[in-house]
Amino acid sequence: MDRLATLLDQFAFTASTFHQGSFCGIDQVDGSQPVGHVHLLRAGSLRLRDGLGPPRVLDEPSLILMIRPRAHELSAGESDGADLVCATLAFTGGPDNPLTRALPDVLVSPLRDLPQVRALCEWLFAETLGDECGKGLVLNRLFELLVIQLLRDLLGSQGVTSGMLAGLADKRLARALVALHEAPALDWSVQALAALAGMSRAGFAAHFKAVVGDTPGDYLAGWRIALAQKRIRDGRPLALVADEVGYQSPSALARVFRRKTGMSPGQWRQQV
Repeated sequence: MDRLATLLDQFAFTASTFHQGSFCGIDQVDGSQPVGHVHLLRAGSLRLRDGLGPPRVLDEPSLILMIRPRAHELSAGESDGADLVCATLAFTGGPDNPLTRALPDVLVSPLRDLPQVRALCEWLFAETLGDECGKGLVLNRLFELLVIQLLRDLLGSQGVTSGMLAGLADKRLARALVALHEAPALDWSVQALAALAGMSRAGFAAHFKAVVGDTPGDYLAGWRIALAQKRIRDGRPLALVADEVGYQSPSALARVFRRKTGMSPGQWRQQV
């Protein structure tokens, strides 16, 4: 059972490296572009403002991840010796999707606390110092691998306590969640999902709600609508989308879509 495969397949992302090397001055990101950001401090000292209280000072190799669009500011003086590698993250399903919503808005961590990620960063840092063919492509792929490894680490360390990733980290709930992700169009019952988890119906429903934060039915509806949004964004006909995500008609999909988003599929499409 691969807990991340369908999630990463449906909501794939690409990284684009835009800075590598020394950093001095102020870089302000207004959050208006539909991308996330990854900043890696290789050496030196750096100040981060992200709207969460006073500036944070980073003075050792560190990861800064803003998985969704977010205003923030990086600054360093000439004497700080800051060395940075930075990339944007663009998601095929848009910046607001189940994968981005599963991660913290802002994640800042010393690399020493993320051993598997640190190993990738050492490769990435070494790549920035060289001039081999395909350097830009390699850096982009390493940033993508970094995010996937971070997801693995969160699942393995139970670093999230609620939401989808917490459910995927729970051995009893993971099989049910993976089944929902892989086959959203099936007419899932709580009893069938409980059987996959090896739990009673009532026990499963209560545990699912406590860990994931939604009832199984609400979670399935949310997953279906997220998939529908991705397909609508791609220009697929609503009737085809409805069938693919488990609704008997476009009107049935539209009712749930409005309940979840506050607007019709057509209105939503005009805004993205």
